[in-house]
Amino acid sequence: MAFPDDVLVEGERVVVHTRPHWRVLVGPVLAFLLVVGAAGYVAALARGHGWEQWGWPAVGAAVVVLVGGLTVVPVARWRTTHLVVTTRRLLVREGIHGWQGIQVPIDGITEVHTRRTGRLPGPRSLVVRTGAGEELEFVDVPRVDRVRAVIADEVGAVRGMRNGPT
Repeated sequence: MAFPDDVLVEGERVVVHTRPHWRVLVGPVLAFLLVVGAAGYVAALARGHGWEQWGWPAVGAAVVVLVGGLTVVPVARWRTTHLVVTTRRLLVREGIHGWQGIQVPIDGITEVHTRRTGRLPGPRSLVVRTGAGEELEFVDVPRVDRVRAVIADEVGAVRGMRNGPT
């Protein structure tokens, strides 16, 4: 089983499962295009000057290092970052090699709101305040208003069940 299904307890179900907004991948894609384009240019220069024997392996090594650091790692980090709302918990897990996570019981959430993260329209931050006074901020959440509403609904449902029908 894959996350989050492998951490659900009996009777718990996933309400929202999302990753950071796709716009965080724009930089890595542009970096890839820039590195590959520059490598092609430098490789052509090396050929024109007779430096193929040492120039092409050097260019190839630089491409591997740069593409790995500027493209592969950020894409893998995006792919392994999850924000999950279940009927009982808010779960966040991130990490490529080994992972770290946050787990907040739904009934431990006292406030949830959004915050603009820049001047451009689009994704905003999701801010969750817990009963312990902790403020957790999740940046670049897609459809953040929907996620906020779902969390608020789940908090209301859990509190309604705890207080009994009115």
